[in-house]
Amino acid sequence: MRLLLLPLVLCLSACSLIPELVKPASPVPPKFPDAGLASTHAPVADLDWHSMFVDKRLQHLIGLAVKNNRDLRMAALNVDAVRVQYGIQNASRLPEFDATGTAVRQRTTAIVESSQTTSTAVQEQYGVSLGLNAFEVDLFGRVRSLSRAAFARYLASDHGRRATQITLIGAVADAYFAERLAQEQQELAERTLADWSRSLELVRMLKEAKQNSGLDVAQAEGQVESAKADVEARVRMVKQARNALHVLVGTEIQEDLPAPLPLGDQAVMTQLPAGLPSDLLLRRPDILQAEQNLTAANADIGAARAAFFPRLSLTTSVGYASPNTSSLFDAGSRVWTFAPQLTLPIFQGGKLRAELRLAEVRKSSAVVEYEKAIQTAFREVADALAGQETYGRQVEAQTRVVTLAQRRTELSALRYRAGLEGRLELLDSQRQLYAARQALLDLRRNAFANAIALYKALGGGLVGDASEVSHAQ
Repeated sequence: MRLLLLPLVLCLSACSLIPELVKPASPVPPKFPDAGLASTHAPVADLDWHSMFVDKRLQHLIGLAVKNNRDLRMAALNVDAVRVQYGIQNASRLPEFDATGTAVRQRTTAIVESSQTTSTAVQEQYGVSLGLNAFEVDLFGRVRSLSRAAFARYLASDHGRRATQITLIGAVADAYFAERLAQEQQELAERTLADWSRSLELVRMLKEAKQNSGLDVAQAEGQVESAKADVEARVRMVKQARNALHVLVGTEIQEDLPAPLPLGDQAVMTQLPAGLPSDLLLRRPDILQAEQNLTAANADIGAARAAFFPRLSLTTSVGYASPNTSSLFDAGSRVWTFAPQLTLPIFQGGKLRAELRLAEVRKSSAVVEYEKAIQTAFREVADALAGQETYGRQVEAQTRVVTLAQRRTELSALRYRAGLEGRLELLDSQRQLYAARQALLDLRRNAFANAIALYKALGGGLVGDASEVSHAQ
């Protein structure tokens, strides 16, 4: 039994050839542009998506998506697969014992020299043993390095799943607000069509009273037909937006969900506490994923280095062997084997050096991917901060544009009825009012989209995991 404990002792004393991992310096400025003063609020990465999106209907949809979306489900299955791979790799660090039972019965032939005759005999052999087969003693940390690399890749896959979940939550919110925008644009187009249809009736009445010309009627009819075409376009956009939302949710959307809030009444947290240092980005799951991939690539170098050194493997067994079962477990039937094997690479045709070089190149690539992930995240936050800085003022200005366009349209209608100006001026004011209202809806939806982008860019939504969805339903 002492021989069986030897591999475990050697494993505990194994050295490691993994190089020290030094993460590269952050390739971005220490602070975000347009970040303002430092905020005393909780970091965005600690915000629950329930706090970010207070629309009950949207909360239900996000909850359904987290449970049913196929991309997120596939990401979770990938995590399970990598975790199992790590378990397989880590198991190679421990000895594997097998219990074996054998029974052999054979007929043999032998020549008797004295009589030059042939004799036959039937022989039997029985045995039971407990053995260790080709266990590698990790003298230079090769197996340990491979295990560390597998564990880092498992962590990377889990961070990837979390990044996928944040992306999904943002995508559902984006699709929901796109649907709300399309629905409100359709309603605006239908109200505009009704207004312009009533205006057409007025123009026709004036034509019958010979107070205007056929040109006014033609203009009004063209205006109504244009509004009808726009209504059909808006109907199509609503259906397409709902289709996109259904795909993201991953299941049928029930009819008994809470009623949606209008865009103007949405209480989305569009002003997030972003006055924070740029190293907050290091909490983003995609950057943590890149960091774990870098750790795995660094561990692979240790395994490639260890391949240059000797490998010691042990094969041993203890048990009993006897020609008959009645004496199988007698003291005299005990047997054992101990067969250590030492393998020293002599000539590999440059294979080991090439594998080491490949591991080093892959680490360099992982460093570049890590830096690129940080730079991409920094730009996403900076762009969203620029939007946060300007969207509020732009919405206020566009609201004033709508108010002034409404006033102009009312005055133009009064002047047209009084015969002080032509139909063309009224037509132009009505079109400008319609365009201003559509632009205001677009701006509100874009402001929400920008808030969602900043929320995702700062690593938000980590608290609202699948386990916390139940109370939103």
